[in-house]
Amino acid sequence: MNISYSAYKMLALLVAFAATAAQAQEIEPRSFSNAPIGVNFLIASYLYAEGGLAVDPSVPVTNADVRTNAAVLAYARSMNVWGRSGKFSVIVPYAWISGTAELAGQPQQREISGLGDARFRFSVNFFGAPALSLKEFASYRQDTIIGASLELSVPTGQYDPNKLVNNGTNRWSIKPELGISKAWGPLTAELSAAARIFSDNGDFLEGSTREQDPIYSMQGHLIYALRSGIWLAVDGTYYTGGQTTVDGISNDDLLRNTRMGVTLALPVNRYNSVKFYASTGVATRTGGDYDLIGIAWQVRWGGGL
Repeated sequence: MNISYSAYKMLALLVAFAATAAQAQEIEPRSFSNAPIGVNFLIASYLYAEGGLAVDPSVPVTNADVRTNAAVLAYARSMNVWGRSGKFSVIVPYAWISGTAELAGQPQQREISGLGDARFRFSVNFFGAPALSLKEFASYRQDTIIGASLELSVPTGQYDPNKLVNNGTNRWSIKPELGISKAWGPLTAELSAAARIFSDNGDFLEGSTREQDPIYSMQGHLIYALRSGIWLAVDGTYYTGGQTTVDGISNDDLLRNTRMGVTLALPVNRYNSVKFYASTGVATRTGGDYDLIGIAWQVRWGGGL
């Protein structure tokens, strides 16, 4: 194997791992909040992320950097699940990604655009959040909510096994999650724990097989409700695990990372709202250590609105 092919394979591994880590470190407040049944949500968002990749010091990779522009379209619907509030959502991303690095002094780069892997999520609040009509919801006041969700990631994204960087991962994953939310007047605290479990990618790069251990994550939020439906959240997440193996050879890429962020939601009118969010790496052992900013527009209808 010559140095050029080694460089290609290492950069492909780094960017693929960064994409996986980015999924693990998503920070989403109010995932288990209550909503009137029958309400539909359509969300269009844009985000920009830029940063380096932390790698094993024994590997001669320097100046590794990934830049991502992404548009995400999502649809969600709140529903009655045996008397409890639940939600089903579909998420479809499209991303423009460029990655650069130097391996043993040789520059490597790749730019791509295309669909990412689609995700489907089902959640139910089985304590503290009954299924309510819009009229009933007007008098609802949150105390403690306990809920669970299951997310399925489907390999529908752009993927070429002969290329260095791809938007798709060419594998399936599932993510079970358990969350709790407690309100004290305008202040709400949330805590959740999850594990993302992956199938193997049997066509990683020129026929290699890439395996990955589960990634375990925890995230917490402090949310303060202001006037007229405005709310502000301080967010944090910690995740670990995710060590990879390529063709039976283990990589020194165990995750043990922390991120912090903020989210601000502003209502526009009865049917529309806008959300601004940003996050940054606090401590990164391996994977993507990047800064992220984004904006999301949400439209809601149905359920008697």
